[in-house]
Amino acid sequence: MAKSPAPFAPFEWKIAWRYLRARRAEGGVSVMTWISLIGITLAVFALIATLAVRSGFRSEFVGTILGANAHVTVYNSGQVSETGRIDRTIADFDAMAARVAEVPGVTRVAPLVKGQVMAAHRNRNAGVQVFGISADDLNSLPGIAESEDSYGNLARFSEGVSIGSGVARELGVTVGDRIKLISPNGVKTAFGTSPRVNAYEVVHVFSVGRYDIDRVRVYMPFAEAQSYFNREGVADELEVMVADPEALSAVTLKILQAAGERAQIWTWMDASGGFLRALEVEDNVMFIILSILVLIAAMNIVSGLIMLVKNKGRDIGILRTIGLSEGSILRVFFICGAFTGIIGTAMGVVLGCLFAIYIDPIFSFVNYVMGGGVWDPSIRGIYALPAALHLEDVMSAVGLSLGLSFFVTYFPARRAARLNPVEALRYE
Repeated sequence: MAKSPAPFAPFEWKIAWRYLRARRAEGGVSVMTWISLIGITLAVFALIATLAVRSGFRSEFVGTILGANAHVTVYNSGQVSETGRIDRTIADFDAMAARVAEVPGVTRVAPLVKGQVMAAHRNRNAGVQVFGISADDLNSLPGIAESEDSYGNLARFSEGVSIGSGVARELGVTVGDRIKLISPNGVKTAFGTSPRVNAYEVVHVFSVGRYDIDRVRVYMPFAEAQSYFNREGVADELEVMVADPEALSAVTLKILQAAGERAQIWTWMDASGGFLRALEVEDNVMFIILSILVLIAAMNIVSGLIMLVKNKGRDIGILRTIGLSEGSILRVFFICGAFTGIIGTAMGVVLGCLFAIYIDPIFSFVNYVMGGGVWDPSIRGIYALPAALHLEDVMSAVGLSLGLSFFVTYFPARRAARLNPVEALRYE
């Protein structure tokens, strides 16, 4: 008894390759193959590009939040003062900060004084948010001290203020200029409270990459902020940084207990969690939509294989007559469809990776062609379209594309294998 050939023998590959190179006169199979190939390539490219932009946007958004904002904010729930007003300031902020700093996982604790004022320079005004902070604590903020787009001398912080690049642009100032800060809750006199107007030299201009931070934030020395906002001897809140900001649940309760019974906390996830959850839902929806796009592209392989099986009916009959098994016929046509899916997937991966790597010049070109204004940082919060290429994203796109390609290829290949050779050769 003759020994059956091993699966995917060399002759099966040769037959499949011959069919893939079929001329237009032999049924137009090559045209359908090219259509399928282009469809798979574009679908995989779109999927990888979308996943890369999604990962980059989330990474950039979270990075800018964590680089210039507290991971956990500790504040006082408040108590009624002698005047009948609720006082939320923290009188023993040094002791509270020391207790919170001892919590495992906490890397930094900084007392803050905060207030909203009007900034003015010549005839230009802007509403800003002032953060009173010590020079050492400001230097420990990575988004401020390590920003490549910042300029000025942060060592002179005790002599002036540090402002965001958006504030500097709005007021038309640079390092060395003086700006006026106008607070409605100023000096208390016998005739009431008069606005407080102080002038400060701009010693440093920072850019953390977030429009909503750079546009409104001003850092002032802690002691000066206490005097300016009538917070002598107290702080408004504690700014806490932790080692793993993505896993806050392990330390939030300990921080709250260390801060004391009247303390409350507010985390960066509380502030931005709604946006991140919306982003996650949008990511899942986009992945499903693009998966359907890959499926539609893979269905072109079915059309091409059905045409190939119809045009090669005589060949199938002859191959069956000379001894090829149903399994060999199935594998021949499976190779035809799978080969298209593999090549299309590989080309799509290359294009998608190149897009993610060179997204900056590509985006600049698109912005130039469209006349500028394609990306509005005031809406999206960050200044440019980011992309982060992750292996798991690429592998998920590859797995989805190849899985769908192999799945849809099997059915027309099985139809070819079950074709009756007698019926195929009856009219030949």
